Amino acid sequence: MSGFRSPHTLMVQGTTSDAGKSILVTAICRILARHKISVVPFKPQNMALNSAVTADGGEIGRAQAVQAEACYLAPSIDMNPILLKPNSDIGAQVIVNGAAIGNMKATEYHAFKPQLLTEVVQSHQRLQQQFSAVIVEGAGSPAEINLREHDIANMGFAERIDCPVIIVADIDRGGVFAHLLGTYELLSVSEKARVKGFVINRFRGDVSLLEPGLDWLTARTGVPVLGVIPYLANLHIEAEDAVNQQQKNAGNYQQLKVVVPLYPRASNHTDFDVLRMHPQVDCEFMKEASLFAGADLIVLPGSKNVRGDLQWLMEHGWDVIIKRHLRLGGKVIGICGGYQMLGHWVHDPDKIESTAGSSAALGLLDMETTLMDDKCLRNVSGYLCGSEIEVKGYEIHAGESRGPALETPLFQLIDEGGKQRYEGVRNSDNTLLGTYLHGVFDHPQLLAELLGWAGLTQTERFDYPAFRDQQIDRLADAVEAVMPLSLLSALLDLEERSAV
Repeated sequence: MSGFRSPHTLMVQGTTSDAGKSILVTAICRILARHKISVVPFKPQNMALNSAVTADGGEIGRAQAVQAEACYLAPSIDMNPILLKPNSDIGAQVIVNGAAIGNMKATEYHAFKPQLLTEVVQSHQRLQQQFSAVIVEGAGSPAEINLREHDIANMGFAERIDCPVIIVADIDRGGVFAHLLGTYELLSVSEKARVKGFVINRFRGDVSLLEPGLDWLTARTGVPVLGVIPYLANLHIEAEDAVNQQQKNAGNYQQLKVVVPLYPRASNHTDFDVLRMHPQVDCEFMKEASLFAGADLIVLPGSKNVRGDLQWLMEHGWDVIIKRHLRLGGKVIGICGGYQMLGHWVHDPDKIESTAGSSAALGLLDMETTLMDDKCLRNVSGYLCGSEIEVKGYEIHAGESRGPALETPLFQLIDEGGKQRYEGVRNSDNTLLGTYLHGVFDHPQLLAELLGWAGLTQTERFDYPAFRDQQIDRLADAVEAVMPLSLLSALLDLEERSAV
């Protein structure tokens, strides 16, 4: 332990990955923010392929950007000082304070973690100085014994800054009492002492039937169950990393079919949440090409290992499907890594993502891409070429694409520095679009234009940012009903209505 108490910080840890840590932090942030309490999210270490660009040009986990939105804040680097983006089964790109420092194998990173603890603590301290409350999200589970040495993501961090912890478990997985008790029993004496309560997530039914188990768990551990959060059907909160195949719109009149091939290192799949929620769109992530039964639009997503995912795409027959789809009058969009795959070649001479070499791509656009060490991170805005339709988005890529195809651009952009430039590609047949921009579907007018281009008639206006904010409020309402402000204020050692 550090020997000093970290005031007004609360850490949410989970019994497993996807237990509800991100969801609970999002809810607590919105609850406090709605009560005019100055609050900020924080995650020491995140491992995810979904990321966001901050205003100061850094890269953080997408979940922390969503949590910042819950606080009515713009995302900042300090909210997630360490981000790991897996590019193989044993390695990842390591991003520190918003900037990539290189690729490391898991064993290399484990040995490197002690050097990162100072960075993590300093980020937390800066947030403490600016906000009344800091809500911290752990990673995975604190009971992962093999990772406890040099831990900076769970109890290692909590011990270092000396903050209270609550542990959440997902009852929908089954065995919730085993998860909670097993996790607690695997903690050290000092770690157990900082656990102030348990939370059970996604409960269905009459909570009175759960009460004997709650009483037993409290009697066995001495730790109270602070809240039982109900299962919220069709709740949409952007995922931290894993694709939630159950999260789709509740509409019953989908008119446009969209298929997104889900290759192994697909990144920023939250780009397509708006399509999955749109009441007129049936958007499906699909791994197996054999399941493809036609679509109006195929969208190739971003990738953290473009050449590796390109190889996967071809080995699984998606290249044949995509070309046949275009011949039959279908439309295709490539985003970021998916855009790079549409050209003739992808070159990686400096081993930016994998081994050095070049890969023949789909050959649908007259261009080729070279991956380079200088990663592009920026928020942009502008217009769809030939129109007054606005676009906003963000770029996260390590490649530069060149070739005649770029002479027919898709967007005219204005960078944050005021520089104007053209971006993306529209092919001569108007059947194929490519862009480095993430988030292009989020804005209602451009979304309607793109869906109309893909074949949807009489497009219904869908304001995804407003919908997303409504869903955060819906989540916060449900959590506040079982974990009121008075409880959260006590855990954070705050006066119940601390003002900004």
